[in-house]
This record gives sequence, C-alpha cells and structure tokens, in this order.
Amino acid sequence: MARARWMGLIRIASTIETFCSETDLAARSRSIAGIVGKYGTRYGASLRKSVKKQEVSQHSKFFCDFCGKYGMKRQAVGIWSCKGCNKTKAGGAYSLNTGGSVTVRSTIRRLREATEK
Repeated sequence: MARARWMGLIRIASTIETFCSETDLAARSRSIAGIVGKYGTRYGASLRKSVKKQEVSQHSKFFCDFCGKYGMKRQAVGIWSCKGCNKTKAGGAYSLNTGGSVTVRSTIRRLREATEK
C-alpha cells in the first residue's frame, strides 16, 4: 500500500516537472529592461520608467539647426555639440530644447512677425 502511494507521488512529481520546466519559469519572470536594466529590481517601476525616459533622451541625437543634420549629441550637462558642423549650443540637461526655450522662441517669432506688419 505504501509502495503504491510512493509510486503515485513519483508519477505526479514527474508530470509537474514536464509542465513547469526551468525555461518556462524563466520566460515568465523575465522582463525587458533596456537602458535601466543596470538598476535591476531596485527603486520601483515608476522611478525606473522616468529615469529611462531621461537616459534615452540624453543619449539620442538631435536635429542641428545650423547644418540640418541629426548630429547634436550631449557633451556634458546642458552642453550640446554637433558632429557635422562642430558647433556647440547650450540646451537642457537631458534634451536639447527645454519647454521654456520653445515658449520663448515662439514668443519672439510671434512678436517679430507682429512688428513687421
């Protein structure tokens, strides 16, 4: 009787192993981290998400107003230089144009057009 019970447990254990292989468990728990994978599971998902947005922005290339190429890269905090025309421009810490600079530029353009008319 005990031997039959033991054999039944072995049979159940072997079927569980076939359904829950290591690859299935790893695939279920794996996530695509991207640039913030270096932080692992620390700091919470929402903080990692905002940091990812900043880091992707600061490492990407932006459009250069001087030469028309996508060559503006961040050199340091607020310093952006173009690889095509070798010009340097001051900008935001994580992106070339900040919200305030876009507002000021559009206001200056609007006032210039109003004075020309």
